[in-house]
Amino acid sequence: MSLKGLLRPEFWKADKKSAGPYKSLFDYQRIWRLCFVILVVVSLVPLFILAFIDFNVTRVAINSENMLRGARTTSNTRRAVAYFLEERKSALQLIVQLDDFRSFQRKERLAEMLKALKNSFGGFIDLGIIDENGKQLAYVGPYNLEGKDYKGQAWFKQATDQGTYISDVFLGFRDSPHLVIAVKHYTDNDHYKIYRATLDTTQFNGILSSLDLSEGADAFLVNNAGIMQTPSKWNGDVFSKISFSLPEKSFRTKVEEIQIKKDLSAIVGYAYIEGTPFILMVVKPEAELMGAWQGSRDTLTWISTISVAVILLVMWAVASYMVERMYMADMTRSKLLQQMEHHNRMASIGRLAAGVAHEINNPLAIINEKAGLLKDLFTFNKAYEVDARVLGLVDSVIASVERCGRITKRLLGFSRQDDVELRPVYPKKIVETVLSFLNKEAEYRSINVSVDVEIGIYEIVTDRGKLEQVLLNLISNAFQAMKDGGALQVKVARADNNRINFSVKDDGCGIPATDLKRIFEPFYSTKKQTGGTGLGLSITYGLVQDLGGLMVVESELGMGTEFRFSLPVNPIAKGES
Repeated sequence: MSLKGLLRPEFWKADKKSAGPYKSLFDYQRIWRLCFVILVVVSLVPLFILAFIDFNVTRVAINSENMLRGARTTSNTRRAVAYFLEERKSALQLIVQLDDFRSFQRKERLAEMLKALKNSFGGFIDLGIIDENGKQLAYVGPYNLEGKDYKGQAWFKQATDQGTYISDVFLGFRDSPHLVIAVKHYTDNDHYKIYRATLDTTQFNGILSSLDLSEGADAFLVNNAGIMQTPSKWNGDVFSKISFSLPEKSFRTKVEEIQIKKDLSAIVGYAYIEGTPFILMVVKPEAELMGAWQGSRDTLTWISTISVAVILLVMWAVASYMVERMYMADMTRSKLLQQMEHHNRMASIGRLAAGVAHEINNPLAIINEKAGLLKDLFTFNKAYEVDARVLGLVDSVIASVERCGRITKRLLGFSRQDDVELRPVYPKKIVETVLSFLNKEAEYRSINVSVDVEIGIYEIVTDRGKLEQVLLNLISNAFQAMKDGGALQVKVARADNNRINFSVKDDGCGIPATDLKRIFEPFYSTKKQTGGTGLGLSITYGLVQDLGGLMVVESELGMGTEFRFSLPVNPIAKGES
């Protein structure tokens, strides 16, 4: 095939209507589309699946690595902060255990202890002793706090109840950020004192500022109310409130992806520091962490786009070549196959019907003869002269034989269908003849059959056998679609252009909209589970076309179906015109 043939192959010009009821099988544009879609799906779906898997696996791996790094940084920083506070609390407890603090009312001794704490650990501002009534007995530091009463304050109650207390960062009357550590010590079995030390936040903040973080990352402490306890790069200064909700409480290090702002999501490592009001948070913007991966993703997207375009072009050419070869082969045999299928099946049906009729007629003739002989014997025999019941039984047998004879004659007439043989027929008689085959079923199933033939319609020129077969197929399908007690309407009316309209309408289950487009295709059936072959409507459609007619169908699921076809009154005159 040439390049032009690949872009615009010959089968695009094929007329699918010429295939009659099989037109969907010869819709080469549809076949080409299906081939193209299947080839593209088979080619691209594995590519997309692999790309999707690689995309997600890589993203999950990078995200897991970022989570692990965040957890490691958070855990190490939590240990450093906890160690800083624990170290100073232990130092305060140590000096309480080693000295007799009954003499601490002397400021000189208390000042020596404060100096030792400053030299050893740094960060201590003042030191005080409070009795069990909340009164500060002794104090050394830059402020005049001796004699101050702390009894009603929350920290004093917590220190008294729990034995230790670490405050969050606050200003107080000092008007500078600081925090308090307090421990409880019993001087005897009944009495105790609270030893309270104040620390500045310089060393405290230095722990977080010394972390080796990326430019966009941030580490800070907040309290249980979400108030900043240390400075932050982008979340505000000390004592400002964070812009997102606190995560669930956990003394173990956890890492979560949190929406910090409307257009900013970040990976946040956090840990509640046990025994303190502090929550450590290490925040790393997701865009910064995933930057390298996004660059690789963009490169992979461009490569995949070019690959998909090349695959589409190749699949276009392959599908065009395949369907073009199919088109050339089908054109040589399509019409022949249609004719052979129809004639072979109709010949088989005709031979079967004729054979059955003849085989039934022979025993019927014998039964009729013997029944007549019995009637004569009973009639002239005085013993049965007054037995009306016996004579009635014999008459019933003779009447049944005559009825069977009429049925076999109609069956023989119905089976004689070869070529189209146009003769004048009466539409009303054709309808009555076809319904006579189904009267018993209609009576048994309580189906109400109504026939409406417009006044003034007498003869039309058509093939009697083919018209009978069309009506029989349509009415049989209607019976199968209806439940017991249904209603069937058969109408014959005049139409424009010297034509007659036939209509078969039922109130059965209806046909789904998805099936309406294909019901005239050969071997397509909605009743395959109950033995349908998919040939009835296909053959009926072909017979209507042979008679010069057109057929349409309307159906609504659950409401019923109506088949309509129109035939010319005089097809010979129509052909000559």
